[in-house]
Amino acid sequence: MLPEAARRVAAWCVVALLVSGVGAVVIWLCVQLKAAVTPVLLALLGTGLLGPMFRRLVRMRMNRSLAAGLTCLVLVAVVGGAGYIVVSALIDTGDEILASLKKAARKLSGHFGTAGSSLEDLAANGKELLGRFGGTAASEVISGISVVGEVIGMAVLALLLTFFFLRDGHRVMAAVHRLSPRRGTQLEAMGGRALAAIEGFMRGTTIIALIDAVLITAGLVGLGVPGAAGLGALVFVGAYIPYLGAFLSGTVAVLVALAHGGLSSALWVLGVVVAVQVIEGHLLQPIVQSRTVQMHPAVVMVAIAGGAAVAGIVGMLLAVPLTAAAFGILSEIHQQYTGGSTLAPDPRAPRGGARGGGSGTGPPGGGASGAGPSTGGASEQ
Repeated sequence: MLPEAARRVAAWCVVALLVSGVGAVVIWLCVQLKAAVTPVLLALLGTGLLGPMFRRLVRMRMNRSLAAGLTCLVLVAVVGGAGYIVVSALIDTGDEILASLKKAARKLSGHFGTAGSSLEDLAANGKELLGRFGGTAASEVISGISVVGEVIGMAVLALLLTFFFLRDGHRVMAAVHRLSPRRGTQLEAMGGRALAAIEGFMRGTTIIALIDAVLITAGLVGLGVPGAAGLGALVFVGAYIPYLGAFLSGTVAVLVALAHGGLSSALWVLGVVVAVQVIEGHLLQPIVQSRTVQMHPAVVMVAIAGGAAVAGIVGMLLAVPLTAAAFGILSEIHQQYTGGSTLAPDPRAPRGGARGGGSGTGPPGGGASGAGPSTGGASEQ
């Protein structure tokens, strides 16, 4: 007969193997069905970002369908406008940035030999390397019209799903309660915590990305660095990939400054980037994201690496919010088993009493019927 400790270790090993096996199967299915899974995940992110606006419109007694439609129009306008600004800035200043990177690489090659020449090759083959780094999706978008159509179709599907998630999300938990009356409350709390984590991440990251981009762009313009608008656009996009995005965009800005103004200009730009990151870490994140699920940087980096391995750039963008949702579910399960679970608050109640694990709104589904990707504080359509 094995000792008690050995039996416990064996039991936990079996559980770990089962969880790993199920996770591997789920990931494999997601990869195989990425044309359907990606729009759903993007719609969840869009729902989390625009959930507060939708809830405000519903509280103003607006019809749910009209409120969801207006919210989706705002999403199209914001994403389309931001995409146009970013792409235009990169197109207008892309050649200038690449030329500055080549010049910086030649300067570095005089001091570091082969390392500098490798950087020059990196700048010279930037488009090719971007396609390789982004995986087959990015390279096919550039080379195939059919894939462009597929991407457009996925975007339209994601937009439609966002509309339905917002309008009908309050019905999801009602259905869960009907299917599982005994566990409906626990499932409602777990789903609400996960969606609250996604909502908090998307809202907080967007606000921080915009502030970082504005501050760094202003600093680059003040220092006379060429391509400041494009570099600011890189900062904004890179902010959605925590840690890695800030490092890459900051490195590009420093190298461009090195090529244009020499070592002193590069050091000034480095100081600006570091100062903005300090402001973000010590001021913006505690204020903007203090009530979302907090994750250790090592967990974030592993999630980003896993997302890149599975789905390239899209995987990197989706990895952190999905990991935050998973942590939210685990946190809720831990509270339930330790007797400290909190249920979804009534959306009409003051927000001061909301639990700290979410974004301060409770499950985004709200209302008496529970959480879906949206809240229902008003009557249905």
